[in-house]
Amino acid sequence: MMEPVRRIKDIDYKELVGTVRYDYPKALWNLGMLFTGILLAPFTFSLEALALFTISTYLSLLVGHSVGMHRMMIHRTFDCPRLIQNLLIYIGVLVGMSGPFGIIRIHDIRDWAQRKSECPAFFSHTESYFKDLWWQLTSRFEFERPPEVQIEFKFAKDKFIVFLEKSWRWHQLMLALILFTIGGVSFVVWGVCLRIGVSVVGHWSITYFCHNPGPGKWRVKGAGVQASNISGLGLLTYGECWHNNHHAFPESAKIGLEKGQVDPAWWFIVLLSKLGIASNIRTPRPMDEREDLYHVSVQKLKADINKEQF
Repeated sequence: MMEPVRRIKDIDYKELVGTVRYDYPKALWNLGMLFTGILLAPFTFSLEALALFTISTYLSLLVGHSVGMHRMMIHRTFDCPRLIQNLLIYIGVLVGMSGPFGIIRIHDIRDWAQRKSECPAFFSHTESYFKDLWWQLTSRFEFERPPEVQIEFKFAKDKFIVFLEKSWRWHQLMLALILFTIGGVSFVVWGVCLRIGVSVVGHWSITYFCHNPGPGKWRVKGAGVQASNISGLGLLTYGECWHNNHHAFPESAKIGLEKGQVDPAWWFIVLLSKLGIASNIRTPRPMDEREDLYHVSVQKLKADINKEQF
């Protein structure tokens, strides 16, 4: 059984103090892509452009972000050869959210903050949807006492990953040139600008709603923020909507754990395994290794028994 990935040197205080501040490069990138896509899409529409947008958005988020960056790079839930590893991460970069190290820092700091007893609203997603979305598109949380994120050697010394971190925005230009050659301005608008804008908004929307309306069946002991499973969105979100399961078992490559919980990213990992590409695939910890968790139904059963005894 592998240990959970820990990149943050823990800080021994419960209250996370800081301020939400504008991040102008982030805001310019996200809002520029989103509004350029929205404004130009009606004037460049074609069925071919719509098909390009639909297929490229879904596959890049599925293969690059959910499988490559989230389940493989961040949580190390499976292994694969370096060439395939870097290809998956590259597709994740093409999603257009951030570079590899940026994604790790965003994810790990948020998860670390959510497991504290007091979590700032920027990370707990307790504000209104539109305020939270505005924050995530345009701002960063500036800690008074920032945590230290340590990127593991495997990635920090990989020249290709370092290159992607430094140049992640520029890869959209190369893609835009290819798409322009194939389908003109229409393909650039729908295949780059609108795709990136919708991907970023969609990603943070699922993150928001997976923490609202609130806790699911599994509770992480001591965590100020719990997560929800959102029924009916498994196919659309690549299985990421089963977020309560993920909070409970971040070590698992499979997030849709119960019957009916559709998990396309898991299907893709299984396909990689059958092709001999993915190995050491991790699943939820056995019952005797779940001291940090409790299941709501089990807790309720214990409470009912205690009531009967007294």
